[in-house]
Amino acid sequence: MLAWFVPVDGARHQLDLLIHTEADRRHIPVHVLLDIVQVSEYLWTAAHAFHPPGTADAEAWVSGHLITILHGQAARAATEITAQAGRARLRGARREAVDACIGCLTGHLDQLCYDTALAAGWPIATGAIEGACRHLIGDRLDITGARWGLDGAEAVLKLRALNDNGDIDEYWTFHLAREHERLHPTPDQHNYQLTA
Repeated sequence: MLAWFVPVDGARHQLDLLIHTEADRRHIPVHVLLDIVQVSEYLWTAAHAFHPPGTADAEAWVSGHLITILHGQAARAATEITAQAGRARLRGARREAVDACIGCLTGHLDQLCYDTALAAGWPIATGAIEGACRHLIGDRLDITGARWGLDGAEAVLKLRALNDNGDIDEYWTFHLAREHERLHPTPDQHNYQLTA
């Protein structure tokens, strides 16, 4: 069965309004993965609540928790960070930074299955996708004086994707065959008896 893989930056409106709505409408299971860069930014901010910026201790702290998360154990990382913050009796901005990191991890546990994503060969960051969108969409549609309707823009983007993926020749052969069938329907041969 077809399934969608969707890397996201964590914006809830994307998940609710776009991804889950469209997947449900099409009856397609969806695998949502939070961008690992987003998670690592939270980890670095939390690390600086425990260790001075730029130190080997801060780097080791982030690396350790990041490896745990990449192995599919984000809940364990959140529990360990929570316990460490309690032992350190953090207060104020330092505690807020740690709580934000814990909130990111616990609030997105269903989207932190990096072990599954890596095993399947899926990307775990959105940078390549953002670059492709900028190339496919921005370079073509965001030009001076261009006016696009949704249908026209989508048609052009589909053609660009086919071209960039090297599938345009195969698609064009398919398209011409379908157009020929539409414009020149074949007679219904099975209703006739052949006589000799």
